[in-house]
Amino acid sequence: MQKFRLLVVEDDPNLGTILAEYLRAKDYDVKLCEDGQEGFDSFTKREYDLVISDVMMPKKDGFTMATEIRKLNSKVPIIFLTAKSMKEDTIEGFKLGADDYITKPFSMEELLLRINAILRRTKSDVIDDENIKDIQLGMFNFNPNERTLVNGDSSDKLTSKESQLLKLLAQNKNEVLEREFALKAIWGDDSYFNSRSMDVYITKLRKYLRPDSNLEIINVHGKGFKLIVKKA
Repeated sequence: MQKFRLLVVEDDPNLGTILAEYLRAKDYDVKLCEDGQEGFDSFTKREYDLVISDVMMPKKDGFTMATEIRKLNSKVPIIFLTAKSMKEDTIEGFKLGADDYITKPFSMEELLLRINAILRRTKSDVIDDENIKDIQLGMFNFNPNERTLVNGDSSDKLTSKESQLLKLLAQNKNEVLEREFALKAIWGDDSYFNSRSMDVYITKLRKYLRPDSNLEIINVHGKGFKLIVKKA
């Protein structure tokens, strides 16, 4: 299986080296650059599956680099690393199309979790593309963009969270959807409150799918949930 290619742009040589070596040990193909200009130049010469970038850097800061990268590729995921925790920086990052934002100091395990979550979402077998409108689930036709679940003449309008959760379940049908991954992907963190909220949405989705006996959302103890799609 081909390794995912990561572009890491970090001007702190110690952190950059540690980060690159850690991710290589986790079987990623990593290119390390020390400033925004070098990072952008590298991006123009090679395809990357994900970009991890510091914000404050010499020659070209992370936000400027990301803006230029977005002009070349509007879909490549970007994670910002920063020593700042100011709300304005976070907002600016997301305005530029960042997929995640992590404040230094951080654990390598937390960063790895976020990388894996983003790559699972963006590299899913079910293509996340606006041109692909419908997902067939048993007798249901699910449109995640319109947030509709249609069964013949019956149609349910899902909330945003219900739709996002059902989409993740559908993308991982007959496989375990990890609780922590779903919480990070939809709510942004795996707090107790968000976890209980997700349980409520799971209950609602079960009610929506109840008319089709070939569909079932089961709890996988200690792991998460699984959407069982039986063959009719």
